Amino acid sequence: MDRVDQLRIFLRVAQCGSFTLAADQLALPRASVSTAVQQLEGRLGVRLLHRTTRRVSLTPDGEALLERARAVVADVDELEQQFRPAGGALAGRLRVDLPSRVARRLVAPALPAFLERHPGIEVELGSSDRAVDLVHEGIDCALRVGTLAASSLVARPLGTIRLINCASPAYLARHGTPRTPLDLPRHLAVNYASPTSGRIAPWEWQEDGAPQALAMSGRVVANNAETYIACCLAGLGLIQIPAFDVREHLAAGELVEVLPYWPAPPMPVHFVYPHRRHLSRRVQAFSVWLAGLLQPQLAA
Repeated sequence: MDRVDQLRIFLRVAQCGSFTLAADQLALPRASVSTAVQQLEGRLGVRLLHRTTRRVSLTPDGEALLERARAVVADVDELEQQFRPAGGALAGRLRVDLPSRVARRLVAPALPAFLERHPGIEVELGSSDRAVDLVHEGIDCALRVGTLAASSLVARPLGTIRLINCASPAYLARHGTPRTPLDLPRHLAVNYASPTSGRIAPWEWQEDGAPQALAMSGRVVANNAETYIACCLAGLGLIQIPAFDVREHLAAGELVEVLPYWPAPPMPVHFVYPHRRHLSRRVQAFSVWLAGLLQPQLAA
């Protein structure tokens, strides 16, 4: 086993926190995985992992190696990509992170078509509402919705997502229907807290082309899109949500659009990935496919 393979195995063990799980994912005997890490530790002269009966964790030396190992493996992958025929079949693992609702409602149902087109690719699909650290967590690419924070990531704009204001019929029956933003102080919102920062997002709208914001009263705060929508369905308050997320609820009469002339500003959507001299053909293929998949939901 060469040194790059040892680094690949070390990265997978570090990611999984388990020799057994890493061996299962790599389709290797557990003994081979353990031996590879031991050989790497012997070559470097340091201990990389703390081993217990329940968990494997990185030592300080392991933490120091982690990012360098990711860079080395990525560089080797990029080098191999350069010398493969442009029309050759794509192969390998692709680690992707997506917002939870986009992953469940849009990407997962369509993923069989992508995998059928590229049978050599294995997709590891992460879905959350927090902004994961792509470099630290070894993610190849991600979809980000909302204003991007400053970072070293390469960001490709895909368009914007239209937001609408919604409430349940039960909420409107109890509290009345807001007709203009002037009515908002008399209403409740299901407030949304950023899963990354914990900050509660204000209620937003545009008036005469100028953005407006208001801190809304509310009795519940959610930090997950699924929970946010569920609380609205339960009659706990108004929400602002991408239109595609609640299309079926609106059609079924479970939610009602309110304040249609005062929507929040559309949210920008970006495909992001760590800077590389040569972008992986797997990432390129996935980005083109994802952009086409999302196009009907986006405005330019």
